[in-house]
Amino acid sequence: MPNRLTYIIAGALILTLFWTAFLSMKQDSLTFDELAHIPAGYSYLTQKDYRINPEHPPLIKDLAALPLLFLNLNFPAKDHLWLQENSAPPWWVQFDLGTKFLYESGNNPREIILWSRFPIILLLISLGLFLFKWARELGGNYAGLAVLALFSFSPEFIANGRLVTTDVGAAFGAALAAYFWLKFLKEPKNLNVLWAGVFLGVALLIKFSLVLLLPFFAIITLIYALNSDQKMANLKKYIFKFIIAGAVSLFVIWPVYQIHIWNYPIEHQVRDTIADISDNDIAPLKNLTIWMAGNPILRPVAQFFRGILMATHRTASGNTVYFLGQISASGWRYYFPVIYLLKVPLAFHIITLLTIIATVILAIKRKLAFDIKKHFTLLSFFTFLAIYWLTAINGKLNIGIRHLLPTFPFIYLLAVLILKEIMAKLPPSIKRASFVLICSLLAWYAFSSLSSFPYYISYFNQLAGGTKNGYKYAVDSNYDWGQDFYRFIDFVKKNNIQKISLDYFGGENPKYWLGDKYIKLNPREISGNLPEGFVAVSVNQLMGGVAKPVSGFDQQTGYYRWLDEYDLRAKAGNSIFIYYKKEK
Repeated sequence: MPNRLTYIIAGALILTLFWTAFLSMKQDSLTFDELAHIPAGYSYLTQKDYRINPEHPPLIKDLAALPLLFLNLNFPAKDHLWLQENSAPPWWVQFDLGTKFLYESGNNPREIILWSRFPIILLLISLGLFLFKWARELGGNYAGLAVLALFSFSPEFIANGRLVTTDVGAAFGAALAAYFWLKFLKEPKNLNVLWAGVFLGVALLIKFSLVLLLPFFAIITLIYALNSDQKMANLKKYIFKFIIAGAVSLFVIWPVYQIHIWNYPIEHQVRDTIADISDNDIAPLKNLTIWMAGNPILRPVAQFFRGILMATHRTASGNTVYFLGQISASGWRYYFPVIYLLKVPLAFHIITLLTIIATVILAIKRKLAFDIKKHFTLLSFFTFLAIYWLTAINGKLNIGIRHLLPTFPFIYLLAVLILKEIMAKLPPSIKRASFVLICSLLAWYAFSSLSSFPYYISYFNQLAGGTKNGYKYAVDSNYDWGQDFYRFIDFVKKNNIQKISLDYFGGENPKYWLGDKYIKLNPREISGNLPEGFVAVSVNQLMGGVAKPVSGFDQQTGYYRWLDEYDLRAKAGNSIFIYYKKEK
């Protein structure tokens, strides 16, 4: 395909992605995690104090907060939620502070939400352009366009690439770091080692799960060195340069954290660090982190390790979630494979399956052969997928497919590049038919994404019965993250409802928007006197209240069975169910 036509098609895909993300973003209300991330980022830039949301690195939150510096906002710097002078702030304080900042300080919440999300959309577009560039380098124009098409119409990337969260940033960080590390391995010049270290540091400033890049880089560096002509000499050289790149990444992280804790009192950092990581089982690192927190020179590194320990502890301890009719806090080993099967468009699963079948057939016929040197990049992609997926499957934090997003660029690249090799081995007649089939599947893939506009967070494929039925399989950030609250407000206004009981899961403040119309609904406190009139329940809360507890789950369940006595009158978007019971 000519370069000019390639660029025109790529431009059209990028523009489609931008407008799809931007227009759907404007309709989605504040999601649960954004309530913490937005004020955290703004506090970092304006207060130079990292006391809020240390369990996530700062870079994405900083990026989201940049436009807010031009809005003349009021930050509750004198409120007790921020000061926390007498004791370490509990984990949930960051959400209360978010409510104070957005809804109780004289600011315009919708303006804040809109402008803080806009840089994330630009990050999404940048990731798409980077993947297009990388795929073209590896496989030419057709490969570049195929990968860009898979990315541009991905419901998962569109859903999360419009929100102030770290997941799309993590995908970008993983891809960038891998790109420059592979470049360093193939050309171990000092400049390439430097860039490899810089982008490893950048990745670790985006999301702590990308610490998995360290074993990934160690493994592929070892494989590459041992498959060279002078094995031992190259092994020593690469180990030395691996250490240099690691040191560079630390010197990227250190000053960034130093700036962020500039006004964070050292005694508060020590106090908060002890409170946040006291339950962690990695005693040597925990004790070292606490000691470093009290050292004026090392405290930036301590803040970084504090976040890693908090993130690993949460992954190991889990979260109470609904999945396939059950509720548990200890997770399921099959959670991520099932969620991947149900949330990724069916057309891509068919492409993947056909690729695997064709690869096996051609390998049996000895028309395809694997060579480590020739296919080292593909082997590297497989290695990262194996490390990341195994870690996710063995973890207990089962709250959304978004946690797999760092693997998606590598999945797209692998599928397209292997397909390219397969196509090169096919007879002309079969090649033409295969090309038409692939284009048809990509068109179906694009249609299934566009037809779900603007409900990308709650997207489920046909195996789950489509988006309308996805909540029966999983909720939380897979389906209900609080994104339909604006649609709920529209329903209340349109129907002139004067009172409504609401159990809402998300980042918005119902009292701010509804005033005296809002009655807070706590189903666990209902004892016989059921609410009259309209009742609205976020489906995340609803499914948790009707699910069957797994063995050993000791929290109250079944607390929404009484809704069987109500009529389901409407849904706000897909995630807020609205019921009605006539007054007696």
